[in-house]
Amino acid sequence: MGATVLGSNAYVVTRGVVPARLAVIDMSTRTVATTATLPTGEGGWATTVSGGLVYVGMYAVPDLYRYDPATGRVTLIGRLGGTSGYIWALTTAPDGTVYAATYPDGGIWEVKPSTGAFRRIARPVPGAQYARYIAADAANVYASVYSPGRLVSVNRTSGAVRNLSPFGDQPFGPVVVDGDRLVTTFGRQLVTMKKNGSNLRTTELPTNEALIDAIAVAPDGTIYSTTRRSGSVYRYRSGDAGLTLLATPSPNDETRGLFLLPDGRLFGAAGSGGVWWVTPSTRTFTFTDLVSAGLTPGPDRPQSIAYDQDGQVFVGGHWAIDTYKPATGERTRVRVPGEVKAMLVLDHLVYAALYPSTQLIVFDPATQEVRTLATIQTGQERPWNMDYDPQTGLIAVATAPGTGNLTGALALYSPSSGKLDVYPGIMSGESVLSVDTENGIAYLGGDVIGGGDVTPVQSSASVLAFDLTTRRTLWQVRPLAGQRTIQDLTIANGDAYVVDKRDAGVWFRMSLTTLSVVQQGNVGSYGETLLHQGQVFTSVFIGDVFQLGPDLAQQKLVASGLGDQWLTDPQLAPETGWFAWGAQGRDLARIRIDPACGVTAAPRKSRPRFDLDL
Repeated sequence: MGATVLGSNAYVVTRGVVPARLAVIDMSTRTVATTATLPTGEGGWATTVSGGLVYVGMYAVPDLYRYDPATGRVTLIGRLGGTSGYIWALTTAPDGTVYAATYPDGGIWEVKPSTGAFRRIARPVPGAQYARYIAADAANVYASVYSPGRLVSVNRTSGAVRNLSPFGDQPFGPVVVDGDRLVTTFGRQLVTMKKNGSNLRTTELPTNEALIDAIAVAPDGTIYSTTRRSGSVYRYRSGDAGLTLLATPSPNDETRGLFLLPDGRLFGAAGSGGVWWVTPSTRTFTFTDLVSAGLTPGPDRPQSIAYDQDGQVFVGGHWAIDTYKPATGERTRVRVPGEVKAMLVLDHLVYAALYPSTQLIVFDPATQEVRTLATIQTGQERPWNMDYDPQTGLIAVATAPGTGNLTGALALYSPSSGKLDVYPGIMSGESVLSVDTENGIAYLGGDVIGGGDVTPVQSSASVLAFDLTTRRTLWQVRPLAGQRTIQDLTIANGDAYVVDKRDAGVWFRMSLTTLSVVQQGNVGSYGETLLHQGQVFTSVFIGDVFQLGPDLAQQKLVASGLGDQWLTDPQLAPETGWFAWGAQGRDLARIRIDPACGVTAAPRKSRPRFDLDL
């Protein structure tokens, strides 16, 4: 997640492994020399170096650690905020003072390495929760804050805030101090400006790129940057007509750190778990997978699951799909270009939708081949759900936009023709979180929160019916006032079974004839729904599986004790009988969901969750 460089070593922080680890990479041998345990949190986005020591800021608790390379000792400096949150970014000022950008207070924090004392010096944008990127010089701290999105400077002594945003309230990306100027990003543009916001210059990204995720500046002013969607490295010099492509060391990847080494090479850390070196003069690169380099792996949180009735289980995670064959115990793993947010099996092929690229891919377990079929784009970032409609032969994908936007989309892909059609804004003012198809109609569940960190324009989420043949909306209703997020829905016997998210545990049954709620209950948390052998189930975050219907006066508990380790929604992939594949903690589990058996369990209260999926 986070990365930094000190001397001949690089330091990277694991993602999703508990406990998190700081890995020391010997760049001369390209191997992991040692690791250190970070006792709290699941990873660290934020890293910096001060006084020969490495600092790491954690999530989902905002703890700040210091690592001493000489002794291997890890020291907790303190918690920069409340019991939950993120330290999004760290930077070091010329005098060695460390500064942090945090969530959810949208704060800028100062840390004195000599004493370990820390304090928040500013909340630079009233109401904003995300202080996302940060840089510092002798006088000021510069930060990209969301939302409203602004680029600001904060005086290190007085805490006085100055708005540098030349475009109004819009989100900026990474920010770097280069002499008397700042280098940053805005939308699809590389931006340079004076530190007071004047002398603004912009350069557009290539048409195939969505954003810049890391920046490094050479002593001669050359700007190097990495991009999504391609995962490429670009060079820009003052006066150039545009960015020059140097290399694509990890295709379609995210870059968590970019550094210029003394020998002129670039070092980068990839979100998928690798590191690379690029030589700008020759445009060549070397990529090293960190597990192959000696970093001991650990189980990541699962993100999606599917089952093929020929006896294979597929689990999607961070840049990988794992395949498990219960009959033999054989397990394989293939690398894919993104997080596998949703997938399904069709004719023994695995179709999957990826974050953040919004690529649709197909994986053939027989050949281990992964192919990209299409890319949704249209302002989308996070696929949430997908379903196959046999009547039209279409795969329907529900998607949400990135942070600061509301408009989701419905994507329709034809495996037979290879054609992709995307309908952005199909639910006005909402993202699309769920889709279920039946008899040529796609039923969608919306979310008025959208990509998050933006003011909603609707007060209640809607359910929408879309005819897949005529490509027209048949109806749209808002079933429950005040319910802002429909996490998932399933159609059965003329009803829609819906699980909400924000008011934890609420579910309801809506008649597709009257478009009104005819039943309501509570399952303690939220998750995904499914129809199996005529019965409707939901698997929720507190580790329970319930039968919701049909013909039940209230929900019925059918499985329990599964834990809460899903990164996305808890899901089940059923076999033909009354067993389904899912997760218990971070372990793959075969779960009995027979409604005739039921489960006796002590009542439990729903637990609040840190509700930020990244």
